Parts: sequence; C-alpha cells; structure tokens
Amino acid sequence: MTQDNDAVEILLVEDTATDAELTVRALKKHSLVNSLVWVKDGAEALDFLFGTGAYEGRNCAHLPKVVLLDLRLPRISGIEVLRRIKNDKRTSTIPVVVLTSSKEDVDIEECYRLGVNSYITKPVSFDEFVKVVSELGLYWLLLNKIPGK
Repeated sequence: MTQDNDAVEILLVEDTATDAELTVRALKKHSLVNSLVWVKDGAEALDFLFGTGAYEGRNCAHLPKVVLLDLRLPRISGIEVLRRIKNDKRTSTIPVVVLTSSKEDVDIEECYRLGVNSYITKPVSFDEFVKVVSELGLYWLLLNKIPGK
C-alpha cells in the first residue's frame, strides 16, 4: 500500500476495517496492491479525489484507475460519492465498482442510474470474498482500458 498520493491505482472507500483488510489481502495475493489508498468515509473520498481538506495540494491529475466504493458510509453516503464522481468532468471517466453488502433493488437501480460501472454484493464467506476481490482487481487494473492510461 502506498501513501504516495500521486501514484494511485485503487481508491478503496470502506469504513469497516475488517472488510478493508480482506480487500487488501485479496489484492496482495495477486500483487495488485502496490498503489492503493484506503479512505474510511465518503467525505474523505471526495477530499482525496478533488484535492480538498486533508488532501489539499494533492496532484489531482493522478486519478485512480478504479474506485472500490462501499455504499453505507459515514458523513457522506456512497451513493452521493458516486453522484459527485460521475457528475464532475474531471472524474466522470474513473471506473467505480460498488462493493457493498446491500442487495436492495433501489440501491442497485440508483447506482446504475448514476453511472456505476459495476455493482457487486460482498460475499459472506472469506474464500468467496477473496476470490471476488481478486477477480475485480485483475479485471479493472490489468484488462480494462480507460482514457488517458
């Protein structure tokens, strides 16, 4: 994991430490965690992306290749984070993958209406969670092509 805010491939937005640690462990298993920043709420995610608050002065030209976004976050919800990412021309092309425990149709529909690239419900079992996150990392970091990268 890196705190070098200029070279970020993954922005992990997750308030639950256990889920964040499992995500990092799964990505490490496939050597995909070199440049990950973990933020613990929606406000911190927006500060990171737009270079405000604690991240003021960060070079915002270096955007993550993918955002892994939980929906149930303190301060600012994941849905609001998604809305702001997709409504700003500076960040609208960043792939956003919702990785959440919510299976609610209303959440799924709203996320797709806002432009989410993928919606995945967190598996309950450890092995299944590791498998899903590993496959996500492989696809979004190695196979998927995004503008300017």
